[in-house]
Amino acid sequence: MAIAMEIYEKIRYYREHTDYSQRNVAKILGVSRNTVKKYWEGQTVPWERKPGSGRKNDIITDEVKSFIIKCIEIDKKAPRKQNHTAHKIYERLVAECGFEGCEASVRRTVAELRCNIHDIFVPLSYEPAEAVQVDWGEATIILSGCKQKIQIWCMRECYSGDIFVIAFYRQNEESFLEGIVKGLEHFGGTPQKIIFDNARVAVKEGFGHHAKATDKYLSLSAHYSFRPVFCNPAQGHEKGLVEGLVGLVRRNFFVPVPNISTIGELNTKLLEFCEKYRRHKISGKNMTVGEMAENCKEHWIPLPPYRFDPSNTIQVKADDFSLVRFDHNKYSVPYQYSSRMITVKGSGNKVKMLYNGNIIAEYDRDYHHNCTHYCLEHYIGLIEKRPRSVYNAAPIKETVPNEFYQFLMKLDSPKEIVKALKLYLDTGEGLLKHLPYADSYDALYSCVIGNTTSKAPIDTEVKIILPDLKRYDSLLKGGDSV
Repeated sequence: MAIAMEIYEKIRYYREHTDYSQRNVAKILGVSRNTVKKYWEGQTVPWERKPGSGRKNDIITDEVKSFIIKCIEIDKKAPRKQNHTAHKIYERLVAECGFEGCEASVRRTVAELRCNIHDIFVPLSYEPAEAVQVDWGEATIILSGCKQKIQIWCMRECYSGDIFVIAFYRQNEESFLEGIVKGLEHFGGTPQKIIFDNARVAVKEGFGHHAKATDKYLSLSAHYSFRPVFCNPAQGHEKGLVEGLVGLVRRNFFVPVPNISTIGELNTKLLEFCEKYRRHKISGKNMTVGEMAENCKEHWIPLPPYRFDPSNTIQVKADDFSLVRFDHNKYSVPYQYSSRMITVKGSGNKVKMLYNGNIIAEYDRDYHHNCTHYCLEHYIGLIEKRPRSVYNAAPIKETVPNEFYQFLMKLDSPKEIVKALKLYLDTGEGLLKHLPYADSYDALYSCVIGNTTSKAPIDTEVKIILPDLKRYDSLLKGGDSV
């Protein structure tokens, strides 16, 4: 234990300027003879301690250190919130290795090793249009008044830092492929390689260098002439540029939480965000993102004339109710196509129905199960032929607003209901404001038509046809002769 500077000063004074013995000095100062002896010659000073001095509670052996290193390495692949604490490592050492030392020594060793064992990265440099990194992210939005999570597809060109971001409902193969196609169209060409992780939407077996791409991803890469490259497991730094993009978009675009009506509206705003980012200058670069993107144009592989179809396409027969089943849900088609083979194309956010190459119906894709989506226009012709069905027709109940449905049920006859439905299809929900003032179809029709402004020009010129008065003159002359 170090002594006060005042004591040390007096010990040295008595040693150099008096004939007192160490015993006498110890009595005078009230300290032990060992303390006087320690500082007597001036070889030891109280403000410094010899290296290695002090008592050690225990010794960390190589076996104990190896166990601690193993725990730290395991943590690299474990969830961030489920890593070993120093206390947990100590408990495992006691239970599994019979460790008898104190916890403080384990804590000290864990702290030292965690400072020494860390990832070191090599700075990378890319040529224009050499590589594009892609990745998924997740964000929360308010869609049509309901809070829900959506998936954000992110792409980044490695030389310029140019970005493309689009939102999807789910991370599935069709969304993955559609995101790549639209991203390449946004950039204006194809890179030499696209770097992605080992997600199942792209890899059917293996991982990293040994990964094998899915058949459809191979078809897309062959068509656009790029090489698919896969990262090693849990090595996000291998696509660090796009990892940073995911965080950038979440912090800058999705704060505050966007409140939008459709996912199409969200994607329009995301595209505006990408265009605006081209004016940004990345730290350490001499040019803006847009200027560097211009340098890439002559290096892109040209896009092929045929646009790759990323959709999940199947052939389905429409049932007797004019419904087509796709991905656990049913969607209506015009009743004329009942019992016919329909081509269904499911993309990331849309479902399209085609017959002989022509689109006959289109819906927002629903990822729930066992839901049925009706379109009133598909059934109105059939309902007109069978007007008594109006009271229980599911396409009416499921599509028209409740207040309009209540109005329909008050009408006198099914034919009036059919007329009101056709008026609703022609004019839209604007007629709902007239419902409080109408008690019949005729009254509703008068309200709607009376408030409809015709876009055709009104002819204000009145043409007057003058009568021929010569005939009357002849009659008057005849009267005079009578």
